Amino acid sequence: MSNNDDDKASEPTLDPVERIAPVEAFLGQTGADVSHGGNRAFYKPSQDRLQMPPFEFFRDPESYYATLLHETVHWTMHPKRLDREFGRKRWGDEGYAMEELIAEIGAAFLSADLGITPDIREDHASYIASWLKVLKNDKRAIFTASGHAQRAATYLHELQPAEPEPEIEDQPERCTAPMAMHPS
Repeated sequence: MSNNDDDKASEPTLDPVERIAPVEAFLGQTGADVSHGGNRAFYKPSQDRLQMPPFEFFRDPESYYATLLHETVHWTMHPKRLDREFGRKRWGDEGYAMEELIAEIGAAFLSADLGITPDIREDHASYIASWLKVLKNDKRAIFTASGHAQRAATYLHELQPAEPEPEIEDQPERCTAPMAMHPS
């Protein structure tokens, strides 16, 4: 095999055993349809499906989950979920830029919630800056995107099973009789 980057990218680098069980459980509870294969990650609204490269091809588990969380935030835009639409017509337009900001911010919120600390990609700041540039005429774009990102994160959290109520230990009985008031 040659040593060019294409060959390196096609070789698995992760052991499937490195999956993070609590994050897998969280994502599993969403009910999102996720297919693995190929070398691109995306959400396909017409099929309501997430497409991800295989886990083994990411540099570390955190990068895989950060990418999957980004795509899962896109998944929340579907009309039967949060029905988020910004007039997105083609790649790179304002609607597309807004949705990308929402997915990036939402993935950051969820990563923090789930204890995932992915390495910052070298191109991450320029990626976000490129979408903000498209939205430069909207001074509130970052606030709008953050609000939608928080709604997406909350929606995904609400799909999780309820935590069982903690058991209350036997406590001494409390007196429920009215207290007599004595003048001082």
